[in-house]
Amino acid sequence: MSNSRILPTLHQAAPEFSLFDQNGKTVALSDLRGKTVVLYFYPKAMTPGCTVQACGLRDSQAAYAAENIAVLGISPDSVARLKKFEAKENINFTLLSDPEHVVAEQYGVWGLKKFMGREFDGIHRTTFVINPEGILVHIMAKVTTKSHDQDVLKWILAQK
Repeated sequence: MSNSRILPTLHQAAPEFSLFDQNGKTVALSDLRGKTVVLYFYPKAMTPGCTVQACGLRDSQAAYAAENIAVLGISPDSVARLKKFEAKENINFTLLSDPEHVVAEQYGVWGLKKFMGREFDGIHRTTFVINPEGILVHIMAKVTTKSHDQDVLKWILAQK
């Protein structure tokens, strides 16, 4: 079990990556230059908290699109599970599969967790905002699933 979680440095280039999305297509962070990117890590598709969080982002997509914001959700789930999640909840943004948690480790969100008296390695729910030039400008280490979509949007709009 690893407990050395080091988040990327603010105001530096966000760690580059490329992963498969829910359709099996490769998506790279660099593909989204010119857009603000909301990169959020979540533990597992189709679980209560992750569903609430994803559905909030789904319901706010028009507001995000109006501000030229791309949303990327990353979890250790398989492409097939992400596709089921997309279909079940009508997800309208990109979900990325990181089964080996390579990108989660790059972003410092993979580490020791405790739940119901059990310790295990997993994803720490964290959101990163990356500006159109690829620079990491904000980290939300404490995320409230019910208000996540609005909390992120409010922060981005306050920077304008």
